[in-house]
Amino acid sequence: MISGIIAEYNPFHTGHKYLLEQAEGLKIVVMSGNFVQRGEPAIVDKWTRAQMALEHGADLVVEMPFLVSVQSADHFAKGAVDILHKLGVERLVFGTEEMLDYQKIAAVYAEQSAEMETFVKNLPDHLSYPQKTQAMWQEFAGLSFTGATPNHILALAYAKAVTGTGIQLCPVQRQGSGFHSEEVETTYASATAIRKGAKELDLVRAFLPSASLFEEVAKVSWEDYFPLLRYQIATHQDLTQVFQVNEEIANRIRVAIGSVATVEDLVEAVATKRYTKARVRRILTYILVNAAENPLPAAVHVLGFTSRGQAYLKEIKERVDLVTRIGKEPWDSLTQQADTVYQLAVKEVAEQTYGRVPVRVER
Repeated sequence: MISGIIAEYNPFHTGHKYLLEQAEGLKIVVMSGNFVQRGEPAIVDKWTRAQMALEHGADLVVEMPFLVSVQSADHFAKGAVDILHKLGVERLVFGTEEMLDYQKIAAVYAEQSAEMETFVKNLPDHLSYPQKTQAMWQEFAGLSFTGATPNHILALAYAKAVTGTGIQLCPVQRQGSGFHSEEVETTYASATAIRKGAKELDLVRAFLPSASLFEEVAKVSWEDYFPLLRYQIATHQDLTQVFQVNEEIANRIRVAIGSVATVEDLVEAVATKRYTKARVRRILTYILVNAAENPLPAAVHVLGFTSRGQAYLKEIKERVDLVTRIGKEPWDSLTQQADTVYQLAVKEVAEQTYGRVPVRVER
């Protein structure tokens, strides 16, 4: 049995460890790189997060390219599932707030995908994409939900993404507080609560299985990159050349940037009903790294493995294009550009690309 998990581990906490424990057989994790889906830098670098996962259940950790990890739910899910499918994953294990028959939901999409996508395209433009998606699932599957269940929303994206792959969907009841809750329980705390309390050693040591590793490495936040973002906005002659930036949002950003003091102030000033805060953060991340549309890499970048994971890589190396060390030839030029920017904010952040080899953990 080969189980796959799609993750950010921002940072790796007890809830993530629990999910890994529920997976069976060889456990392959496809993980966001140094920038994550909500449009922000990961609190600690991807190599450190891969090591945390390997120390607590993962057998193999591979990287999502930048244009997969920093995307809306559907693109995020599709890109991640494609990588897991290449690697021979049979079951996708994921946490969710709603324990539904996601396999049945996937079958609905497989049978009616054309009609469902046409329905979304014909909805009015004033609706955000998440609102359109909610309307689609309500219409075709009788599902009603809000933005308060982000894991469930991702699970529905996984249901779409596994179409044609044969991958089975294996939901696990999410443990602890809500995804973005700042509340702390006795056993579990959300990644949001941990990031906000990253300087509180008692919190870190209670909820991070690799607390000592977390304490040792450099931590970053969006605010560390705000001067770089302001520079990019001030010096970019045409922001619409950046990935997913249109004239309307470029103007909103240019008008707002001179009167805000933080990234969150800028997000508040730019966001509208149509442009959600998450979408604005992603767009600001694209501007920060000067992202352009880029084809996704065919090869899979390996971040780390255990001896069991390494043995599996040897089994599949003839049929899967694997990258274990990046040299003169780029694996994915945009991801590597993003890694370079990630290193700029805090001098203690280690080199992220050149000379880096997969983390090996013995368990």
